[in-house]
Amino acid sequence: MSQIARKILWNTGSQIIAKAILAFIGFATVKVITNYLGDAEGYGNYTAVYDFIALFGIASDLGLYTIAVREMSRDESQIEKIIGNILSIRTILAITVMLIAFGTSFFYARPDSTILFPLAAAITAGATIIMLISGTISSVLQVHYKMQYNAAGSVLGKLIAFGYMLYVIFMWQPDNPEAGFYQLLVAGIIGNLAMLIFIYFHVRRYVKLRYQFDWQFMKDVIVKSLPYGLALILNNLYFRIGSIMLYTINGPEQAGLYGVPLKVLEAIAIVPLYFMNSVLPTLTKTIKEKSETYKKVIQYSFDALVMGGTSMAIGTAAISFQVVVLLSNESFLTNTSEGFYGSDIVLAIIIFALAFSFINTLFGFILVAINKQSKLLYINGIGALIAVGANLFLIPILGARGAAITDIVVELVVASAAYFFAKKYLDFKIKLGNSIKILFAGLVMGAVVYYLKDPSYHWLGLQNKNILLLIPLGAFVYISLLFIMRVITKDMINMIRKKN
Repeated sequence: MSQIARKILWNTGSQIIAKAILAFIGFATVKVITNYLGDAEGYGNYTAVYDFIALFGIASDLGLYTIAVREMSRDESQIEKIIGNILSIRTILAITVMLIAFGTSFFYARPDSTILFPLAAAITAGATIIMLISGTISSVLQVHYKMQYNAAGSVLGKLIAFGYMLYVIFMWQPDNPEAGFYQLLVAGIIGNLAMLIFIYFHVRRYVKLRYQFDWQFMKDVIVKSLPYGLALILNNLYFRIGSIMLYTINGPEQAGLYGVPLKVLEAIAIVPLYFMNSVLPTLTKTIKEKSETYKKVIQYSFDALVMGGTSMAIGTAAISFQVVVLLSNESFLTNTSEGFYGSDIVLAIIIFALAFSFINTLFGFILVAINKQSKLLYINGIGALIAVGANLFLIPILGARGAAITDIVVELVVASAAYFFAKKYLDFKIKLGNSIKILFAGLVMGAVVYYLKDPSYHWLGLQNKNILLLIPLGAFVYISLLFIMRVITKDMINMIRKKN
């Protein structure tokens, strides 16, 4: 294996390991916060603040990280100039946009809320500015294939933030969640600051960091990044808008019931991205060579993503009750006798949006491979418009369930639109034969898991710990059926893993 290949492998592997650790810390954080704040209303206030600031935070991104990596990779002799100017752009943007977010928070705050929303927004905005600066300078590590330091910094920051939360919850303010609420947000500042210091220390090994102001260069960078940045903003809008509209229309309780399932989606959504990042070099090369091989790569990738999306969707829906118990408390669970639909029902619905997002990822990457990523602006714009319209109609009627249904509709439409544009500019055909077999395997797996929930809960005495039995059992049934029906083949694995 070449030295560059080893660097890429270690670079990618370290990020995957870090993401797994961060997902675990994230789930543990949800568990302690939901228990500390007591109910869905308390957690809804917490998620509302973060989703509100996140909506503005992405506007501070503008795809500058990607532009920084590309420009520094093209001319490593100009790394100091490039990172210095892009750091200036990012800092100015971040501070400006966060000030706008703070001003807007006074209008977004609910008059019946028990929290001072502008104060909470100001704290979270501070944490976001630090995170954005940290992300900008980490682009230097990406260019030098040293993202293991960024991964380590991210984990360190989250651990410190989580540790501070535990201190607030169990030692400082154990009986006063109203006061402790703001300290949970302060934890974000402390954790992100630790991450920034760690990453800054390692970046300084490769480049002297200082703010630079080459106005012509800064203008050129903004022009290059604007289309991609707008696409990211629209993507973030249709992803976050459900939570924000729930908080505004129905209040913090429904936002909280929606927030727990959303954390599950955020953790799983990285899977297709990592997969397609691995496939992209092979896909790009075979398309450039104009060989028929790219059609096989697309078909095999489609089948693999359908496998992943189907298993995640059906499997998670079957054990949604156990997942929500694991991440929160009884106040988040459905009580049909009182007409209360909890996070478990929302998760069982919204998880199917994830299945369509897996497929959407493939067609989006095809557009990137053929240099038509500008079309993502139209696609995400369509998604954002549908998200706002459908949520306005469904949220007043169904609350969090309405937002979950909207997510399915939006992801389906976005996937269809991405397929339309990809098909318009590239000749390929998707065969659905394997997809039917995959769906059958998924339904069998779901039935096995669903009907073993009660026996494993009562007869084996595992109670909600039966999730530890149901997940590996479901995976065994699903994968076995895929091999038996010859959906997974050696040819498929070799094609996807083909080296450049």
